Amino acid sequence: MSRAPMWRAIVALGVIAASLFFALTQSARLGLDLRGGTQIVLETKDSPVVKANAESTQRALEVLRQRVDALGVSEPSLYRSGQQRIFVELPGVQDPREAAEVIGRTAQLTVHPVQGTTDQQDADKGKPARDGSRTLADPDQKGAFLKLGPTVLTGEGVKDAEALLDQQTLSGWMVNLVFRGQAGKDWARVTGAAACAPQGSPERRVAIVLDGKVLSAPGVNADVACEVGISGGSTQITGGFGREEARDLAALVKGGALPVPVEVVEQRTVGPTLGADAIAASTQAAIIGLALTGLFIIVVYRLLGALATIALALYGLISYAVLVALGATLTLPGLAGFVLAIGMAVDANVLVFERAREEYLGVRALKSAPAHLDKPLSIGFGKAWSAVVDSNVTTLLAAGLLFFFATGPVKGFGVTLSIGVLVSMISALVITRVLADFAIRRRYVRGRPGLTGITSTGRVRAWLARRKPRLVHHRRRWLGVSALLIVVAVAGIGLRGLEFGVEFTGGRLVEYSTSRPVDVDAARTAVTDAGFPRAVVQESGDGDISVRTGELSNDQQHTITTALAKEGGEVTVERDELIGPSLGYELRRHALIALGIAVATQLIYLSVRFRWTFAAAAVSAMVHDVLLVVGLFAWLGRPVDSVFLAALLTVIGYSVNDTVVVFDRVREARRRDPAADLETTANKAVIQTLPRTVNTGMGALFILAALAVLGGDSLADFSVALIAGVVIGMASTVFTAVPIAVQLEGSRPAPPVRPKRSENSENSEDSGARSPLERRGRARDSGAVV
Repeated sequence: MSRAPMWRAIVALGVIAASLFFALTQSARLGLDLRGGTQIVLETKDSPVVKANAESTQRALEVLRQRVDALGVSEPSLYRSGQQRIFVELPGVQDPREAAEVIGRTAQLTVHPVQGTTDQQDADKGKPARDGSRTLADPDQKGAFLKLGPTVLTGEGVKDAEALLDQQTLSGWMVNLVFRGQAGKDWARVTGAAACAPQGSPERRVAIVLDGKVLSAPGVNADVACEVGISGGSTQITGGFGREEARDLAALVKGGALPVPVEVVEQRTVGPTLGADAIAASTQAAIIGLALTGLFIIVVYRLLGALATIALALYGLISYAVLVALGATLTLPGLAGFVLAIGMAVDANVLVFERAREEYLGVRALKSAPAHLDKPLSIGFGKAWSAVVDSNVTTLLAAGLLFFFATGPVKGFGVTLSIGVLVSMISALVITRVLADFAIRRRYVRGRPGLTGITSTGRVRAWLARRKPRLVHHRRRWLGVSALLIVVAVAGIGLRGLEFGVEFTGGRLVEYSTSRPVDVDAARTAVTDAGFPRAVVQESGDGDISVRTGELSNDQQHTITTALAKEGGEVTVERDELIGPSLGYELRRHALIALGIAVATQLIYLSVRFRWTFAAAAVSAMVHDVLLVVGLFAWLGRPVDSVFLAALLTVIGYSVNDTVVVFDRVREARRRDPAADLETTANKAVIQTLPRTVNTGMGALFILAALAVLGGDSLADFSVALIAGVVIGMASTVFTAVPIAVQLEGSRPAPPVRPKRSENSENSEDSGARSPLERRGRARDSGAVV
């Protein structure tokens, strides 16, 4: 074994061993959409004295973390995003009302001496006077108001707060406060001053205020000495609290005051069964899709296809290991990206095998004896490298945009897709090669070269050899058809409009499942009678009911739940998404920015790797594909949301991926013979790569069809968009990108270039030798295929 194969084998074994270690010792971190729970996104706002910035938002985050910890939620996650956003993830929390109320309140705890009482006519609605005094409702006497003095103590001085059962009454709960440092002395001073007032007078009371509401205003006991007060650094807040009320109050007080107000801009709740079903469905889709893809490439490429299938299975292991090793969160769209990347892994294998076929068939055409298998395969791996890198970089650019511009679960799609693309290169160019090198060196295989699959012409290649189609010659016809399809798509967007999801419009979408079937008309009537006549009520999934409205509070959502329960029995919230209008506008803007940057980055990258004419053609075809997919969704009336954006950016990567493979062949041929007719060269490149295009597309379609059928309602639209994108992308490469490139090159021809001694010297391991196909020069420029 030579040094290079040995090192590849060592690297492959090391990667597999490390992957097994991480896969067996660590478990994946599931997102809330897979394990169930509530995610709340808060945005800090300016207060009269504190500006909302990164520093104040970070302080607010620490306060919220203490509150959430006090709520007893298992494995909560809180983190800051940007300057003013705080993400709070609460696994297992299905009713967001309590959580949103507790973590979102400002919890401004203050202590005031009572200066007297007044009636409602003299009340100033709680606004502080110039001297710091204020008037608030008396919690102990309905219709009465307490006139409070200036603040003498704030929640900053509270060291600890705990909910305790009132040992005197044994029927109510109270909150025990423990003060820190100077706060204990301040409490003794204010209670000492109150103790000097006569028994029964208002001035003997001390008011404890939370967020502008008097929680308790107890009178100082008779045994407290005047000017001495209550020492010991602790006290109790009473007020007839229940157990839950006392616990929540203790959590608020212990957490302290938020330095700035916060507003809920996004809230997502996912039921536990929905996440479990999604995992099961996606796992089934992955297994079935992988099995069908493996079976397909085994039929097409025989032994090498079987080895590639083993490499694909190892690809799944390595991708999962990288995911858990990085501690990345696996979301539902991320799971779909994980499955989809299997199709990307197939692409690299197909590229290599098709190049190896061409090399072997070229050798056989020049020699009477069969060629050895290792040389064509080695050249195939070397020559496929450039196309594999270029095509995968374009997909990584799209995945990177998802990571930086998307939010929540869709960001996870960008992460898993990026991991999948990088691992697919290792799988195809290292693991598959190690297995293939080992197999073709066996005497049994050498004696039966037909087992490998690279000695056969293939159905697509044989058909092309017989028909000798001149696809590029009719480029004006194809461009006219493409223009017509764009007109139809734009007409759909203009006439039908796009059905934007709540992420882009703002509002609330809730999906309910009921214990007994509910007719959608009956559900619509129930929601209307509950006071929401403008709500859009539709059937969703397997008999579920979805309700979409504008602004809807948690209490109003609970009202709708109660109304549906009268029709359908027990009601379970499977999914609940609330997006504020400001966030919806921001997400729309980010979506447009992401699409614009996607076009710009692809154009820049392709201009560097190819000529600007080729880059412009590839980007034009990409825009063509995007418009057709968007137009399809407009005509079908399907929702356009963040998951659709993920699909659209993936279509961009896949479209350019397909085009780059053809352009890579054109570049290769022009380096060999710059004087050749471009139309003939391009036509030959299309015919040479068409088997790869068809086989790769079939592999991806198996995966996407499995996702569409088994992935459930949440992934159906995602899969449909990608299926349309793959099919359109395969066609646009041949009938849009290449014709545009030929047209542009005809008007802006490239300057003459001296032919290189070896057209692929930088990519081939055997850089000093031409392949037999290369030595035949222009004798086969007619477009015929061996």
